[in-house]
Amino acid sequence: MRALPLLLLGLAVASAPALAQMKLQTKAAPSNGPETRYFTAIDGLMDGNADVVLKETRQGKTVTAAVLDVCYPADKSSDRKDRFVANLTVNGQTLSGTAQSVADKQPVTVKLNRKQTGDSFEFRGQITIGQTVTEVASTDNSDLSEKEFQDNQATEDGITPQPKDFTDVSPESIGVRVKLDAATDFLKSLKGEAVEIGTSSLAVTCDAMRSGEQTINLTVDPEHASALLAKAKSAPGVTAAGWTSGVVEMDRTIRFAAADWRDGDKINKDKLATAIAGVLAKTLAAKPASATWNANTGKLKLVLKRPSAIYPALGLTQNYEVTALVSPDKPGSSDRLMLWVSSPTVSTSDDSAGAKLNLSDDSGSDEEGSEAKDDNGAIDALVKELKGQRWDADKSVWR
Repeated sequence: MRALPLLLLGLAVASAPALAQMKLQTKAAPSNGPETRYFTAIDGLMDGNADVVLKETRQGKTVTAAVLDVCYPADKSSDRKDRFVANLTVNGQTLSGTAQSVADKQPVTVKLNRKQTGDSFEFRGQITIGQTVTEVASTDNSDLSEKEFQDNQATEDGITPQPKDFTDVSPESIGVRVKLDAATDFLKSLKGEAVEIGTSSLAVTCDAMRSGEQTINLTVDPEHASALLAKAKSAPGVTAAGWTSGVVEMDRTIRFAAADWRDGDKINKDKLATAIAGVLAKTLAAKPASATWNANTGKLKLVLKRPSAIYPALGLTQNYEVTALVSPDKPGSSDRLMLWVSSPTVSTSDDSAGAKLNLSDDSGSDEEGSEAKDDNGAIDALVKELKGQRWDADKSVWR
């Protein structure tokens, strides 16, 4: 999920007060009834790592109620978050209250003094979490209306439950949105499954803590994606599941007739791997060395080798590693397949008999551990071999 937009509450450590740099648009004239206003930021508080929302209910310029919502790193050694929500008592210009953090159950005490000058607001005071005291000294803050705040809360996880095809989403990439209290059981249900879980999606973000839902990113063989989605949708606590963006880039993708590349309802992966390797062998002037299909992700890893010209007398080997992915061109049954082929990754090794040179990848070298600048027209050669089509990004059609 995307992080909440940072619009500036500007809570700061006292030794280094943060000055808000952004000014928001002029707010509409207040009505006669209660009005809700927001301050949003992580500026300065907890070394600038806190995500803060202060909600105020006002009658005219008088604050009648306030809620402080702070999400922050639970410890410095991980991405794990904690959060507290404190209902604050309003006493003139003083906002104070207590709470308990959600994850670690730490006691929280808040005492802030609020000062308004025109459209600018200043906050000073202390926030104590457990034994840690944070001094707050923040000036020149602007607030948001209810509509402005809600507009800024919109998040997009890119889940598409029923895409018309795989031109905007990737056939191997699955997103599952699940309620936080059900996420652990859902993840445990994937043990033993032929699927990979994106570890970055395991971190519970501030957005997830506030919404109560977490999006888990999965990579699966496209031939098993529909079955995985059906299982996910029936799992307790799952609120959405579908395809998302992934490895496939349309400028390196081919669509072609499926008939010659299937055995029954299954893709003949060995036949296809042989065909891809044969084309790459010609375009890269290299010999196929290995072809391996990943049982979890459905990706094909091809390795091709040729003599390296970097130092001919040493008899070194130049290695080309290419990743490919094949799937139907849309969910469900289709008479066409899609093939994505990565740019080659190039490295150099000593494959000679006997004692060998130990070579290290050098990111500054075009020869080792780098993506090839030119694959000698491999995609066009594959289009010709497979009698396929390429994607026209300008017209959004296959050509």
